[in-house]
Amino acid sequence: MRLTERLGIDVPIFAFSHCRDVVAAVTNAGGFGVLGAVAYSAEQLDTELSWLDRETGGRPYGVDVLVPGKLDARGVRVADLIPEEHRAFLDTLFSKYGMAPPSRATGSQAGSAADDVARRVTASGATGLIEVALKHRIGLIASALGPPPPEMVALAREADVPVAALVGTVEHALRQREAGADIIVAQGTEAGGHTGEISTMVLVPQVVDAVAPIPVLAAGGIASGRQMAAAIALGAQGVWCGSVWLTTEEAETPQAVKRKFLAASSLDTVRSRSRTGKPARQLSSAWTREWDGENSPGPLGMPLQMLLAEGAMATIGPAAERGEPGAVELANYFVGQVVGQLDQVKPAKQVVYEMISEYAEAVERLAP
Repeated sequence: MRLTERLGIDVPIFAFSHCRDVVAAVTNAGGFGVLGAVAYSAEQLDTELSWLDRETGGRPYGVDVLVPGKLDARGVRVADLIPEEHRAFLDTLFSKYGMAPPSRATGSQAGSAADDVARRVTASGATGLIEVALKHRIGLIASALGPPPPEMVALAREADVPVAALVGTVEHALRQREAGADIIVAQGTEAGGHTGEISTMVLVPQVVDAVAPIPVLAAGGIASGRQMAAAIALGAQGVWCGSVWLTTEEAETPQAVKRKFLAASSLDTVRSRSRTGKPARQLSSAWTREWDGENSPGPLGMPLQMLLAEGAMATIGPAAERGEPGAVELANYFVGQVVGQLDQVKPAKQVVYEMISEYAEAVERLAP
C-alpha cells in the first residue's frame, strides 16, 4: 500500500512546522502537516493539538518529538549546568553587539526560557509529550533525533500510530529500522536543522534500497514540484519539507528573521553547533560566526548548548523585532539551502497547490 493511501492523504507532501497554523493549512490542502513539539510543555501541546483536531476536521496530521535522553534537569537550575566560561562569552557577545547582557537570575526572561527548554529536552519531558500526542487523532509520530526509544514505539503501537524517524546515513536508517520505525525520512545535508553531510540526491536512493519495503520520505533541498518529482524518481514515496513554510503567511517566524530569509541566497546557510550542540543547518549570522570563531570557547554538547542558546534568543528575538541593529545581526533560525528560492510571502495552501501543479508538469515532461 502506498503511503498516501495508508495515511489517508491526497498528496505526499509532509510539512514540518512549529506553527499550528501551517500544519492545519497544509493538512486541509490535502497534504500532511507535522507539528514540532519541542517548543511546548505537555499542557501547551494538549491545547495546540485540541485546536488542530478541530481545525483539520478529522484529517490526519502528525507530531514530531525531540528525545535527547541525556539530561534530567529536575530540581537543577540551568545556571548550574552552564560553565562559567560559556556564560562569560555570552555576556561579552551581547556587549559587543550593543546589547545588555542577559540576566542570570532565576526568573529572568532568558533564564526562564532556558529553564523551560531544560524541562522539555529530557527523557521524562519527551515521554510526557508523546503520551499527550497519542491521546489525539494524530496519524504519525516522529522521532526528530536518533532512533525512537522503546517506550515511544510501544506507546505508538498500542495506539496504532506509525512511527517516523529522520536519518542522515544508511547506517542510521538501518538502526531506525531495527528500533521499530515504520517510515524513514532520509534527510540530506541541504536541509534545515540537524543534518549529516550526505546530499539528498545521494542519500535517498541508498536508504530506499537499504530499508525496503519500509517507505521512505525525502527531505533536504525540496521546496518545489520539480524537486518533489526528483525525490519520487529516486524512490521516495513523498517529501518532508520544513524550510519552505518559514516564509508563509501563517508562519510564526519573527519578522526580523523572515526578512533575512527573503533576502538570503543558498550560500547564506551554515552547519553549526551553535544553536543546539549538534550540527544543524541555519541561517549564517553573527551568532554562528562568533560561536564558531577562534575566540569562542566552543559550543557545548546537546542539550546544554540548546539551553544556553534558547535563553539568549529569548532576549535577542524581541530586540531584533524592535530593530536594534546588534540583535538583528545576531538573530537567526534553522533553515535549509532552499532559502535561496524563498523570495515571496505566500499562504501555505498556495505553496502546496503550486508544488502539486509543478510536479504534474515535471512528470508530463518526462513522459514519452
